[in-house]
Amino acid sequence: SVNSGRANIALVDPSERDRSQREIANDLGEWAKAYVGGKSNVSERPTISVNRRGGPPIQYIIQAQNFDKLKEYIPEFMAEAENDETFSYVDVNLKFDKPELYVSIDREKAETLGVSVIDVAQTLQLSLSGQRFGYFLKNGKQYQVIGQFDKEDRNAPMDLTSIFVKNKDGLLIQLDNLVHTTEHSSPPQLYHNNRYMAATVSANLAPGKTINDGIAAMERIKENVLDDTFTTDLGGESRDFVESSSNTLFAFGLALLLIFLILAAQFESFIDPFIIILTVPMAVAGALFSLWLFGQSWNIFSQIGTIMLIGLVTKNGILIVEFANQLREQGIEKSEAIMKASESRLRPILMTSLTIALGALPIALSLGAASTSRIGMGVVIIGGTMFSLLLTLFVIPALYLLWSREKVERPEFKVFETN
Repeated sequence: SVNSGRANIALVDPSERDRSQREIANDLGEWAKAYVGGKSNVSERPTISVNRRGGPPIQYIIQAQNFDKLKEYIPEFMAEAENDETFSYVDVNLKFDKPELYVSIDREKAETLGVSVIDVAQTLQLSLSGQRFGYFLKNGKQYQVIGQFDKEDRNAPMDLTSIFVKNKDGLLIQLDNLVHTTEHSSPPQLYHNNRYMAATVSANLAPGKTINDGIAAMERIKENVLDDTFTTDLGGESRDFVESSSNTLFAFGLALLLIFLILAAQFESFIDPFIIILTVPMAVAGALFSLWLFGQSWNIFSQIGTIMLIGLVTKNGILIVEFANQLREQGIEKSEAIMKASESRLRPILMTSLTIALGALPIALSLGAASTSRIGMGVVIIGGTMFSLLLTLFVIPALYLLWSREKVERPEFKVFETN
């Protein structure tokens, strides 16, 4: 923008202040709303960011083939975004706030008065834009010699009345008799993205809203306002969120596949590992429910915690299924084997699950400086572990009874019993 500025505020250590970063940002935001001399915005720097810059968490890039399409549709898009309850603040970088004066030459009148178009153009350039005549040296430094009107003589459209141009007869003709002027406003800078003309709509989220909610709201507005000639993209923290989510999904699937293959090799079966893997959806359901219950967002920390859950909760199923298989190899019936396995493995499952939950408790309680953003990880681990603990003791035995194959009795157990 023509008149804009940016300031970064560094806070003291949390132990030296009474308010959190979010509370301070909200107070500054309310103060900024009361300022009527301009438009202002307060945003928090993300904890983890690839672009290493602050700014609103939602950055939605609108791309068009030409500038006129953006100029036509951006105002309506902004009006819809400002009325959306998902956002507390909305702005766009493509602002039409740079005043410009368009000068067009009346060629017929110039010809009548004996003034050429090139003379008018050179006079305007010399008086308003300036022209370099040469260089001079002073104190060992080189300076340019530029011819130009003083700034106070070229600030207003009426200043054209003080500019004269010579005609072919040597007479001075007042310039405003030869030109027409119109005032316009245009962007101080044009932006491009992926070789398209682009405008970036930035937004802060309302309390209780996540980046995923903000992106979804922008997509809804796009469907209602923009036509098919527009394309969109994401930038800043929004792009980081989408990319990290896709990477997390890949990591989640890869972890499941590796665990399944390792268990299949150990159990020499595909059914038993599948029964064990079913503890993971129960843990993920508990993790998501815990995030909702405690008002936490789905961020990079909660995603990491969810991936950790895969290894943490499958051990419950492994303990039950492995011991049940050992009992069945001794000739015990399937139903009796799974009941005994669940009963005998209850204590180890409780001990390990409680140990994991208590170990993650300091993270969930946000103990220590700059630990607020990590609450989601602790909530996911504790909620997923405890939820899986409760369901594993009922679901795994039932699935084992339904799907587990018949076990071949091992002869060494019969020999041992005979002896």
